[in-house]
Order: sequence, then structure tokens, then C-alpha cells
Amino acid sequence: MLTVPRVLDADLVREQAMSMNEYTVLMHLSEAPERQLSMGELAGACALSLSGMTRIIHRLEDQGLVCRERSGIDGRSRSAVLTESGLKRLSQAWPTHLASVRRHVFNHLQAVDLPAATTVLKGFVADAPTTPQQ
Repeated sequence: MLTVPRVLDADLVREQAMSMNEYTVLMHLSEAPERQLSMGELAGACALSLSGMTRIIHRLEDQGLVCRERSGIDGRSRSAVLTESGLKRLSQAWPTHLASVRRHVFNHLQAVDLPAATTVLKGFVADAPTTPQQ
């Protein structure tokens, strides 16, 4: 189970100089309303600790791919916001990630295996924790 994430990460790092965690952060922000999420929401969506998320956001900020803004609700918390550069960078990395998933996962499945694989993956999602691991 650990091999697939490792090979997907290795492909992204080799071909895009981007980790799987960085890609996942950009992807979740791209799908969020106004392309922003609170740091806690983003950490939960990516199954990362808040401190781990903060480190990733710092790296992405340094590249101009995300910025952080104060929350309009309470003014204390901060939200991560995907920049236009971040959206462009995600669109550049997406074909690499898609090709990697096809090569390492779907090319090994026969058409008759897909329903069973779908059932297994849905079970993983249903059993996944909804909060980041500490």
C-alpha cells in the first residue's frame, strides 16, 4: 500500500520538481470556493498535521504558488489561497500525475478488475480518518 504513493511522488519530483503533498495541496485549493481553505481544513483534506501543512505552505509561498490571508470571520486564523501562478503550476503538473497514475495503477488492471478495484478504493475512502494524524 505504501508503494503507490511513493512511485507517484517520485514521478512528480523527477518530472515536475514537486512533491505529491505539494500537488495535493494545490489540487485541494483549486477545487475550493474562491480557491481558499483555512489551514485546518486544508490539513484535514490532505491528511496532514497542521505543522506539516504549515511547512508545505511556506515552501509554496516561497514559490509564489499560494499566499496566506487573515480570515474574514475572526481575523485571527489564516487561510491558504491559491494564486494564479499556483493554478498554472498545477495545470502543468497535472498531466505528469495523470500519466503516473495510469502507468502505475490502471495499466495493471483488466476491465473486469475495475469494479472490484472501485469497491476496494471506496472502502479505503469510507474508512479514512476525517482529521489529520498528529
